[in-house]
Amino acid sequence: MPTWNARSTKLSDVSTESTVKRHGHRSVYVNRTHNRSALAGLYRSARAALVTPLRDGMNLVAKEYVASQDSEDPGVLILSRFAGAAVECEAALLVNPYDPESVGTTIGQALSMPLDERRSRHDALFQVLMANDVKVWGERFLIALTRPLNFPNWVGQMSPALIQ
Repeated sequence: MPTWNARSTKLSDVSTESTVKRHGHRSVYVNRTHNRSALAGLYRSARAALVTPLRDGMNLVAKEYVASQDSEDPGVLILSRFAGAAVECEAALLVNPYDPESVGTTIGQALSMPLDERRSRHDALFQVLMANDVKVWGERFLIALTRPLNFPNWVGQMSPALIQ
């Protein structure tokens, strides 16, 4: 894993240097496990969170970030359009993680966003979280499990000799 560690350190250094130069803000690249209270503190203190899985994943990270924010002075969620949460989190700033130029522009937009817009976006995102809590998710999951499956009728089209 030395190659991954070297790349990870370089990514962290480059992102910090770039963000400080362009926007006067320090960035923190989180790529290791933290206990819940430390993680909540990181989320709450972050002016923006960039959650960019290249395919569906990390949905809870995005939602934990939103839930951890101070509604009076919230940060901005920047989310990969490929994350499953992007369907629900329309008030997030959505990015294509394969386009670093637009990701950089969006980070700048998030860091310079007026307080009223940040509050409005956070409120919309928080309402989504409240409407789709674990109880609602569980109920939907159980309903999906009990729903009959619609298999194609290929068995009825097979020769009786093949079915036996």
